[in-house]
Formats: sequence, structure tokens, C-alpha cells
Amino acid sequence: MSLISWARKRSPWILHFNTGSCNGCDIEVVATFAPRFDPERFGIIQRGSPRHADVLVATGPVTRQTKDRLVRIYEQMPSPKYVVVVGTCAISGAPFAGSYNIYGGVDKVIPVDIYVSGCPPKPEAIINGLLKVIEKPEEKQ
Repeated sequence: MSLISWARKRSPWILHFNTGSCNGCDIEVVATFAPRFDPERFGIIQRGSPRHADVLVATGPVTRQTKDRLVRIYEQMPSPKYVVVVGTCAISGAPFAGSYNIYGGVDKVIPVDIYVSGCPPKPEAIINGLLKVIEKPEEKQ
């Protein structure tokens, strides 16, 4: 295992992106990074730039306004990159599916590695999904 693979496995850096919706999942993602749940104990750190992130955490259904931004952010991330979708809206579009400005779930636009279901999912489920990503670097390389 190379040094880079070891570092990525031990400390995934994530970028959170909201593609639309009610913000319920966004609130849960933000709560996940609060001191009460503390995902930093697993080495999971939030970053503000896609160029520094290993994992993209997307919430909400993909809208017309956010589709191009989502693809651009995904393309700016260094390889290997992983996508975790959080919430029912990000998985399938949920109650917004079939609307004139909704493409559907995130997997209609970019490839997805981990799905965290719920409306909204609990912070424990989000952390569990992020921990599944830690196991993936060995599989993807």
C-alpha cells in the first residue's frame, strides 16, 4: 500500500454540496460535524474546496440550476474520488421526482458509491456511510 493510499484511508476529506430540496439533510450533515458526534475521531475532516476533497457528500435532488455545478465539482476532485448521497431526495428525487426542474437522484448525473437513506437520515447513519468509504480505497485502486 502506497503512502497516499494509506493517508486517504486514514483521513478522508469531504466536501458537502446541497443540490436543492428542503435542507433537512443539510442540517443533519452539519449536525454530524458538531462536537456531539465528532467524526474527526475517525479522521474525517470537512474541506471547502473540491480540489482538496476525497469524498463528495451530496444532499437533495439534482435540479436544473445545480446539475452543471455538481458535475464541475465532481470533475475538480482528484482521483480516486467517492460520492456519498445523503437522504431520500438525493437517492431518488423523492417527492420532487417528476417535477419540471428535477433530474432525479444524484446517480442520474454522477456515479455514486454509497447511499445513506432516510428523510432525513440520522447523524449516526451518515457517519456509518462515511466509514464505509474508508473501506473503499483498497477496492477502487
